[in-house]
Amino acid sequence: MTRRADLTPARLPRGFADRGAAELKAVREMADAIRETYELWGFEGLETPAFEYTDALGKFLPDQDRPNAGVFSLQDDDEQWMSLRYDLTAPLARFVAENFQRLPKPYRTYRFGPVFRNEKPGPGRFRQFLQFDADIVGAPNVTADAEMCMMMADTLEAVGVKRGDYVIKVNNRKILDGVMEAIGLGGDENAGRRLTVLRAIDKFDRLGADGVRALLGAGRKDESGDFTKGAGLDEDAAGRVLAILGAKAPTNRETASRLSGEFASTPTGAEGAAELSQMAELIEAADYADRVSVDPSVVRGLEYYTGPVFEAELTFEIADEDGRPIQFGSVGGGGRYDGLVGRFMAENVPATGFSIGMSRLLAALAALKKDEAKAPGPVVVLVLDRDRIGDSMALASRLRAAGIAAECYLGGSGMKAQMKYADRRNAPCVVIQGSDEREKGEVTLKDLVEGAKAAQAIADRAEWTESRPAQVTVPEADLVPQVQAILARHA
Repeated sequence: MTRRADLTPARLPRGFADRGAAELKAVREMADAIRETYELWGFEGLETPAFEYTDALGKFLPDQDRPNAGVFSLQDDDEQWMSLRYDLTAPLARFVAENFQRLPKPYRTYRFGPVFRNEKPGPGRFRQFLQFDADIVGAPNVTADAEMCMMMADTLEAVGVKRGDYVIKVNNRKILDGVMEAIGLGGDENAGRRLTVLRAIDKFDRLGADGVRALLGAGRKDESGDFTKGAGLDEDAAGRVLAILGAKAPTNRETASRLSGEFASTPTGAEGAAELSQMAELIEAADYADRVSVDPSVVRGLEYYTGPVFEAELTFEIADEDGRPIQFGSVGGGGRYDGLVGRFMAENVPATGFSIGMSRLLAALAALKKDEAKAPGPVVVLVLDRDRIGDSMALASRLRAAGIAAECYLGGSGMKAQMKYADRRNAPCVVIQGSDEREKGEVTLKDLVEGAKAAQAIADRAEWTESRPAQVTVPEADLVPQVQAILARHA
């Protein structure tokens, strides 16, 4: 066969992914569970557009002078720069500022949808991915932060993560800011070095103390030979930052007290330690201390956090492709960001929020459920007489009217190929009605699940043809209850 020269090659854009029916179903079920939990806590939904004016993204942009650095941007017909949203928080800040007078304060809201990063893709790292956020705007004290952490614990359990298989970690950026003021990294002129320090600490779980120390100093070369420039701290300053990571104690109150005693040498640090102590008390009073943990290693890499910061971490182990135990780690995070809404308004507006990375959480749940049976597909009504396809469609319609997922085969293949199609659709059973069955007012039902089990015990083709395992012919009037019985058997 000759190939046409004008054919366009079918190519998936680099860093993006197609999503099949099974993944879409899993996303929908997870999103429904998260939405129900958020609404149980009094949050209401909000949807913002995928595009925002580029200047509205503010601190979310890596480089204001190059709108395509980190985000995908274009100019509209008015020559104004617009960008695909980098996350779901910047659009919320813009929405609140535009609608501030009519919104209830505090404003409790959740958002769900895709976000886009114009960054180098890699294994498991995509340029488009799903986030599910919850935020409280207008609550000035850490009771909102404590509630956010507790709601995240409930959310993970709602989607299927068992208690004991996760922990919500919380820290306070004011303690870190206080330490950085004490070592001479305060002020706007040191914003870049502070961010380098924060990102170094954020890698503690992966790199350990030695790796973080290298990133706090001159820099670090990884196994591939790539070099990451460090923050340039001297040994004393680096040691003081690393000491924060050693403040973890057996209980939340003890950890908060230790942080207060050792790292509250500045007013900013003292305020952060006091806020952590208050959160520890609230978490304990609400009986969440076994799920929410004060942990000094949590920093979050973004500059705009102004107080408590938190992460949802999965603690269960799975085996990688080589059989080695690994942990999924963080599947979400957030914190207090009191300055973002104020970018659009004369007054400052306090806010706190949490974002779930849906793709990573889905992958974790898939690992937990990898031994479970594949979800059943629809019942497939086969078509043996093309000129009577309307009768087959009517049978499928009767099943759907009874709430049973069903489809009529619409291809042009014969019986054998139709059965293969039903297998690929993971159909629990097929409905067969040829001319003989139609004349008698009957249908034949074949239970594909039981048939597959029976086939394993039948070695002889003649025996298979004779026994027709898991196949029964019933009156057409009994179609719905008989199919329901098959589905119930495998529920």
